[in-house]
Amino acid sequence: MKTTLNRLFAHESLSREEAKDMLIRISREKFNPVQVASFMTVYQMRDISLPELQGFRDALLELCVKIDLGNIETLDIVGTGGDGKNTFNISTTSAVVIAGAGYKVTKHGSYGVSSSVGSSNVLMQLGYEFTNDEDRLKRQIDEAGLCFLHAPLFHPAMKAVVPIRKQLGMKTFFNMLGPLVNPLQPQYQLFGTFSMELSRLYQYLMQETGRPFTIVYALDGYDEVSLTGNVKTRTHTTENLLTPMDFGKKQLQQSDLYGGETAEEAAIIFKNVLQNKATSAQMDVVTANAGLAIQCIKPEQSLLDCIAEAKESIESGSAWNCFSKII
Repeated sequence: MKTTLNRLFAHESLSREEAKDMLIRISREKFNPVQVASFMTVYQMRDISLPELQGFRDALLELCVKIDLGNIETLDIVGTGGDGKNTFNISTTSAVVIAGAGYKVTKHGSYGVSSSVGSSNVLMQLGYEFTNDEDRLKRQIDEAGLCFLHAPLFHPAMKAVVPIRKQLGMKTFFNMLGPLVNPLQPQYQLFGTFSMELSRLYQYLMQETGRPFTIVYALDGYDEVSLTGNVKTRTHTTENLLTPMDFGKKQLQQSDLYGGETAEEAAIIFKNVLQNKATSAQMDVVTANAGLAIQCIKPEQSLLDCIAEAKESIESGSAWNCFSKII
C-alpha cells in the first residue's frame, strides 16, 4: 500500500488491473484503516481516471453475491449521492412510480453516508425487508414489478470500509461506484452523478457494455434532474442540455426539494408522493426523473409523453399499489 500511495501522491494513476487488485485486497482487509482512509481520500484531491473506475467496478462485480431473476429486462434508477443537497429520496420514489407505470424495476441502493437519509434508510422506515433470496425477489418482481437490492447484502466484501466511510462522513470513490455495481447489471439504467467529469466517465464506461443508459448531472450540482436549473444528459448515442421547460415544468428552488433530517421525515414525503398528496414541486421532480428513465426504455417516445406515464402511475394509485404489495 505504501508504494501505491506514494505513486498516487505523485499524481500517477493506476491501471485497470492494478485498481481491481487494490480494491480486492482492501476488501480482504490486507491494509490497516489509516492506509485505506488515505487511499480513499486521494480521490478527493484529484479526479479518478477511467481505468481506475473500471478496475474498481470490476472488483466489486467479481466479489458481489450473484443473483439471477430470470430472463427479464429491468431498469435501475440511482444516483451517486455526494452532492450535498439533502434532497428527499427522489430516485427511490421515482423507481416505484416507474414500476407503477408497468416497467420492471430492480433498484440498487444503500444507507446514507454523505447525506442524512439514503434509500435503504427510508425503505426500512416504511417496513420493507431487505433480502438477497432469489425466490423472494422473483416473487416481488412478478407481483409488483419491483424489488430493492440493498447493497450491503450483495457486496459483503465492502464491510471492511463501512466504518471508515462513516467516520470520514463525505463522498468517496465508493459513491462513484455504487450505481455501477448493481449485481443484476440491468438492461436499462438511469444514473445521476455529482459532477460533470464523472458523468463523462460514466458515459465512456457504459458505452463498452452496449446497454441503453441515460446519465444526468444538473449544472447547479445535483445528481438528478432537480428542475432547479439546466441538466446535462448523456446516452449511448446523444448528449443534450435540458431546461425545466423541456420537462414541461417550472423552475424550482433548492428549498422545494428538502428531504428532512430523519428517516421518519423522508418516509412521509415518500408516501405523500406515491399517494398523490405531495407538493407540486415534489410531484414535478419525481415525474421528471421517472419520465426520463421511461424514455431510456422507450427512446422513440417523447419526453413529455413519458412524464405523462409517470404522472398517471401516481394519480391512478398504481405506484402506491406496487409498493404496498412488497411491504
